Amino acid sequence: MKSELKIHNSLTREKEVFKPIHEDHVGMYVCGPTVYSDVHLGNCRTFVGFDVIFRYLKYLGYQVRYVRNITDVGHLEGDVDIGAEDKISKKARLEQLEPMEIVQQYMNGFHEMMRIFNTQTPSIEPRATGHIIEQIEMVKGIIDNGYGYEVNGSVYFDTKQFMEDHPGVYGRLSGRKVDELLSETRDDLKNQGEKRHPSDFAIWIKAEPSHIMRWKSPWSEGFPGWHLECSTMSTKYLGKTFDIHGGGNDLKFPHHENEVAQNYGACSCGPANYWIHGNMLLLEGKKMSKSEGNSITPEQLFSGDSPHISKGYSSMVVRFFMLQSHYRSTLDLTDDALHAAEKGYRRLMEANKLLQEMKHPGKGQAGDLDKELNELIGQVHTEMNDDFNTPKALARLFELVTKVNSIKDGHLNMASLTPDTLQRLQRTFQDFIFDVFGLKDDTTAGENGAGEVIDGLMELIIDIRQEARANKDWATSDKVRDTLKELNIQLKDSKEGTSWTIGE
Repeated sequence: MKSELKIHNSLTREKEVFKPIHEDHVGMYVCGPTVYSDVHLGNCRTFVGFDVIFRYLKYLGYQVRYVRNITDVGHLEGDVDIGAEDKISKKARLEQLEPMEIVQQYMNGFHEMMRIFNTQTPSIEPRATGHIIEQIEMVKGIIDNGYGYEVNGSVYFDTKQFMEDHPGVYGRLSGRKVDELLSETRDDLKNQGEKRHPSDFAIWIKAEPSHIMRWKSPWSEGFPGWHLECSTMSTKYLGKTFDIHGGGNDLKFPHHENEVAQNYGACSCGPANYWIHGNMLLLEGKKMSKSEGNSITPEQLFSGDSPHISKGYSSMVVRFFMLQSHYRSTLDLTDDALHAAEKGYRRLMEANKLLQEMKHPGKGQAGDLDKELNELIGQVHTEMNDDFNTPKALARLFELVTKVNSIKDGHLNMASLTPDTLQRLQRTFQDFIFDVFGLKDDTTAGENGAGEVIDGLMELIIDIRQEARANKDWATSDKVRDTLKELNIQLKDSKEGTSWTIGE
């Protein structure tokens, strides 16, 4: 399966067979959050997407070192590189707190939201402030190689010189033409006149007297440029050239383009062989914008406290919804789409419960059903191997859901498949639903670990109803069923007994 995996490489704009630098090992770096505010729902989508990629690479048998940084210095307002205030310093000033208080508060919140969405923790989570020495050393290397220059205590990357020495490198990732890059300018920015060329960007910034976060360097007391930290930390933990670099589409330019330039400037090599970029999350067909009232937070999504939705949705329903769109496609969040996702999520969980309870009679032979199930199982893997295509993989799983329900209802005969195929089907559902897609079954779990209590209560209620039916006490039987229905709990009677689910 490893040799079949194809990844759409943003650098070449083509799908390529994935070949890691070191056999059976993968190094992956993903740009993490700037922790000056609560995590945005669009960022959650990005990190859920890379969580699935992380999980699937491990499922294929790779040993993965997943590095996702925390930006806690150097990211300036407006995503510029000079002439603005550091986002964390600004927040600290406004709230009259220490910058590291701001960092800790929002980093804790980010980690909690990642836990709620059931994302796995990265192998290493470095912070920019913990790697100032390494960043200063990279700046020195860039200067020594002729691609950095110092003016009044700040150091700039010489993009024009770099483009002359390495034609075709700068602009390749973002798809920008050289003329566009050279004309890139921000005339309204302070210190613009310090640059040799408008397209140059700061890799070390001299701190203003009022700037809170500052470190000593050979050039000034200052702080590193935002782009520099990722170049430094990715190469420290993964090597000068590693396998995968990921992030949101909005980071292609200037952030990732400048990372490439910095790496070449320091070591004459590109940082990653494969670049993966996730697309944006829309709200009702439009880009999210707080100023225009077109936004929703994860907390509002869970509670339903938003004019954009009619009710709250669980984190697992939201995660399932995110998986229904390919990571490179835009995803439009609407109440109708979330409602449909909730139905699909519950149907998948219910089918998995039925499947895991199935026992093969011990006699069976490979017939048409056996062949069909094995082909569909293979297609689940094929779709995921095609650039981590979760919506198509899910579609194949739902084709299998239909088969599972037909077997349960007696429309398909389990004797027409082998015990091995049933086991393979059960294992595929468990592996993909929980290990690869990272879903949890919260259809019966409740809060605070109350799932076992709820299951026990439902068994008792079903027993009472069964006893009432046996005694022909239809009034009690119907009251139990109708009351449960009002609570959105559905009872399903079959020859094997009565089962229950939450949902329509």
